[in-house]
Amino acid sequence: MPELPEVETVARGLAAVWPGRRFVRVLARRPDLRKPLPQNFAERLTGRRVEEVGRRAKYLLVRLDDGTTLLGHLGMSGAMVISQGKNEPPGPHDHIEFVTDEGIMVTYRDPRRFGLMDLTDTPQTHPLLAHLGPEPLGPDFHEVALAAALDGKAAPIKAALLDQNIVAGLGNIYVSESLFLSGIAPTRPAKSLKKAEIAKLVPAIRAVLARAIAAGGSSLKDHVRPDGELGYFQHSFTVYDRAGMACPDCDCDVSKTGGIQRIVQSGRSTFFCAKKQR
Repeated sequence: MPELPEVETVARGLAAVWPGRRFVRVLARRPDLRKPLPQNFAERLTGRRVEEVGRRAKYLLVRLDDGTTLLGHLGMSGAMVISQGKNEPPGPHDHIEFVTDEGIMVTYRDPRRFGLMDLTDTPQTHPLLAHLGPEPLGPDFHEVALAAALDGKAAPIKAALLDQNIVAGLGNIYVSESLFLSGIAPTRPAKSLKKAEIAKLVPAIRAVLARAIAAGGSSLKDHVRPDGELGYFQHSFTVYDRAGMACPDCDCDVSKTGGIQRIVQSGRSTFFCAKKQR
């Protein structure tokens, strides 16, 4: 599932072509994705001008000139693909088309159809957004706030950081990478982290996300940028999906230690170095 860097990459791609433009044609080829589309979805968007494109956690937010916000989630395989001047027939998984007055078409493509789109006048109180924690790249995410959120929590720190009520937008890849960078074992109870460790974890999360966004996100299976190119942060993973390999600057005998370890926590793979993460 796309995490914060992938969704941020998509939002930035759309922000380059949508703001200030008007939707002259919106076509929904089916009435639903993971959930039914809002009633009269295409009609309500047609003729509207885009004011701003942004992101909240793993959700796209497109603010329109009538006060409505288009809220989108890419699910596991969704992509927003920009094309211009092309007259190709739609593919079997091209579910929604947005065409602007500039002639640019954005196609929402989703083979697994786990994504969703909704229209709301009050995005801040939308059920999908209302209880989200702070943005990890925003001013409300800092060591005091994270320490308060983790206080008393017995769950492993890996699980706590995946809790969208604690911090918004983090997923499996970037939590594993952040915990390695900060030297914290993913199995540690969240409440056991000391102030000095949290002071390392916060900037580690920010650094990992910033590098991933600069790389266009991670393309493991389905993620593509709006320009059709792949993200390439997967080539910079330190531990994620590298079980049995040496971690950066490793001085271990991997034949004896087994290298980077993979365990399963709450049904999800976790990758870490048992020597460097305590």
